[in-house]
Amino acid sequence: MLTTVKGIFENGQITLTEKPPVNTRMEVIVTFIDETPKPLKKRRAGVVAGKFKMSDDFDDPLDDLKEYM
Repeated sequence: MLTTVKGIFENGQITLTEKPPVNTRMEVIVTFIDETPKPLKKRRAGVVAGKFKMSDDFDDPLDDLKEYM
């Protein structure tokens, strides 16, 4: 069974902020979450320009959907 509970690590100890759903001795895995936001890379406009082509009839109604239109 894999269950997640939140907690705080401070001064070498972990204090759980939720009650775990188990009452017996059990092995655990601790994951530390870095809350420092990573800066987003700035996107450049036009990076894929000219790398793909759309057909001239792209916006035309589809034959398969004629009965619905």
